[in-house]
Amino acid sequence: VASVIILVSLVNAYMSYMTESFASLGTNQISVNMVNLPSRSVAVDEMYAFYDENTESFDHMTPMVSISATVKNGTDSMTSTSVSGVSEDYLGIKDWTLVYGRNIQYADITARHKVCVIGAYVADELYGSAEKAYGETIKVNGYAFQIVGVVEQQDDPLEEGGTDDFLFMPYSCAIKMARNASINNYTFTIMDLTTASEATALIENFLYETFKDDDLYNVTAMSEMLDSLNSMIAMVSAGLGGIAGISLLVAGVGVMNIMLVSVTERTREIGIRKALGARKSVILQQFVIEAAVQSAMGGIIGIIIGSIATTTVGKLAGLNATPTPMAVIVSFSVSVAIGLFF
Repeated sequence: VASVIILVSLVNAYMSYMTESFASLGTNQISVNMVNLPSRSVAVDEMYAFYDENTESFDHMTPMVSISATVKNGTDSMTSTSVSGVSEDYLGIKDWTLVYGRNIQYADITARHKVCVIGAYVADELYGSAEKAYGETIKVNGYAFQIVGVVEQQDDPLEEGGTDDFLFMPYSCAIKMARNASINNYTFTIMDLTTASEATALIENFLYETFKDDDLYNVTAMSEMLDSLNSMIAMVSAGLGGIAGISLLVAGVGVMNIMLVSVTERTREIGIRKALGARKSVILQQFVIEAAVQSAMGGIIGIIIGSIATTTVGKLAGLNATPTPMAVIVSFSVSVAIGLFF
């Protein structure tokens, strides 16, 4: 019983951690990747026109232009920073809050203003704090950008390559810096998670009208990927629970052997009871009750040990592990049932 509770509860805790980590990427997001060809391509204006026609399905949309860049202030430079060109909707998509300054605006995109918003790690490493970074100039691949906003710290502690190690600018500036005439990546957010499939189909149909080849684009809904992950987690958990359940079967064989020995050693007692008029069913009832009590007591001890061990091991592993009610109920019930059967 203890082994079933420990294994299933720890697996569920680890899987929950994975699910939460995955969910933090944004379950309401749809990623669009495509290959624009000279003869068949979707321009940013066309994508915005599609978005404007389907505002009942989509909440936000931003082009995504990634740049391999070195971020520099004076003699201090950083190469791990994620540099992206985005729209004014990006902050809302990520659900981030600014501690200083403002977000990128539509006017910045149309006029290609060299402005940017940075993460807390970049502000801390290059300027000492978010307050000191706000309003300063930062160089991206040698181009000077003004820092118009600093995003609130997401990670604790701050670390290189983490969530706070980023810089984003107007996508119009990023296209020019990347020397790329077209945008191949977009991120949408949907109004309602239950309509993820319909929203994905809308985008796919729109792209197919242009490309006529579904190999030239890929539309991925995070919520659908999360559903697939949850299905895999349920299968893994059930499988490992079954493996741990073998110990219950072994325990049942142990109970059977103990009861056989008990019957053999108590032949004299059984004989005296029969001589005093006890029926066969009464004697059988006595041994069945003993088996049930033994199995139940073993199950209770197993629940206590399993609960303590699960919490202890979970803390050592850095997981929020608690005994799973279903594992406790199933393992205890099987324990008593197997004891009675044997």
